[in-house]
Amino acid sequence: MGTRSTYRIIEQYKNEDSSIENNELVLVYLQYDGYPTGHPLTTAEWLATGMVVNGLSMNEDRLVFNGAGCLAAQFIDKMKEGAGGTYIHSLKSRGECWEDYLYDIIVKEDRSIEYVCYDNDDNKTELFRGTPSEFVKKYEEVNA
Repeated sequence: MGTRSTYRIIEQYKNEDSSIENNELVLVYLQYDGYPTGHPLTTAEWLATGMVVNGLSMNEDRLVFNGAGCLAAQFIDKMKEGAGGTYIHSLKSRGECWEDYLYDIIVKEDRSIEYVCYDNDDNKTELFRGTPSEFVKKYEEVNA
């Protein structure tokens, strides 16, 4: 039996009136190992090694995401290994796919990444909010 999870990738920006808007790009459903010390820990490690940029340089020597859409495409590529296991679902189905955990990857206007983890209980309890590096630190200690 799998530990189901979904990742919502969000582009966050300020409107003309300075209010913060969230552009939800995609919802990715994963059938197995969605507990925080499973693939979410590996994902946080991967995100922590990368940098969100606005435009590409020929001499990039590290993992870069050319905005939230590029990050979303690379994430799907990273998670998908043939048929099954990883699916794209409609954004409105978040929390309705029998997931045990919900994750948000938020690309902020300043190009930082916020990583959020929720238990998909009745209250959608937030278990973590911070940078991918902070997630790694917290959940590597759990694994130790």
